[in-house]
Amino acid sequence: MVLGAAQYNGRPSPVFKNRLEAALGLFRQGAAPAVVVTGGRQPGDRYSEGEVGCNYLRLRGVPPGALLCEQRSRSTWQNLANILPLVKGQPILIVTDEPHLPRALLLAERLGLKAQGFAVKGNFSQAYYQRETVLTLLAHMGITDAYSDRGK
Repeated sequence: MVLGAAQYNGRPSPVFKNRLEAALGLFRQGAAPAVVVTGGRQPGDRYSEGEVGCNYLRLRGVPPGALLCEQRSRSTWQNLANILPLVKGQPILIVTDEPHLPRALLLAERLGLKAQGFAVKGNFSQAYYQRETVLTLLAHMGITDAYSDRGK
């Protein structure tokens, strides 16, 4: 499962592209039989993150039958909640940025998903780590969808 991040007029943002490339590598290694890409659209967007991510992976050889595209979510909580019917109790591997992964795994656990994580490494700002630390603390307190976290 690739958690959405910004897309720009049909192209994944650098952060989203790194997540997609990590998921592509994992898929090619046989770590998962399918890839779920999540993410809706911001007001005014022509494309959803899920659509852009699925197109990106399809163009790189992931068969359409191995792609599931969630296109409504606008936050990490929604990304995870909206895939519940798609994964039907199967274990998932969440692919997201290293600073974001602890919160994503906590939220997945809260939703009853059987999840493991794959941390995408990068040169992330201190502000990103700090924001994720605060949001993880809020999630521990039960505040799971405090805002739309798009545009990372």
